[in-house]
Amino acid sequence: MDTISDMLIRIKNAQAAGRPNVEMPFSNLKFALAKILEKENFIGGIEEKGKKANHKISITLRYDEGQGAIQGVLRKSKPGRRLYLKKGQIWPVKQGYGRAIISTSKGLMTNKEAKKAGLGGEILCEIW
Repeated sequence: MDTISDMLIRIKNAQAAGRPNVEMPFSNLKFALAKILEKENFIGGIEEKGKKANHKISITLRYDEGQGAIQGVLRKSKPGRRLYLKKGQIWPVKQGYGRAIISTSKGLMTNKEAKKAGLGGEILCEIW
């Protein structure tokens, strides 16, 4: 199962239902992705809960005037089809209003950070 897709869809569905927060199983990759979403103001906050078998991530969702902060999500690189970009191939998302999350050799970064650092990598998703 694709855990990144599962995480993004859980967030998107919870916002569509108007829920204040959403929980999901913990992984270091999902936690790093949630940190980026928090830094870019797509979500309100993140919290790590529990230990071992009950280890979870709790994400507080953010709303702007009743609308969810995340308008759309597009999973680019999938387990069956990986998509890699060189540093010169990184493009702006939604004319600069969205962000692409890229897995680089220095960790997860947004498209703007990766382009500034001169790094390419696997493009995980686009969020706007």
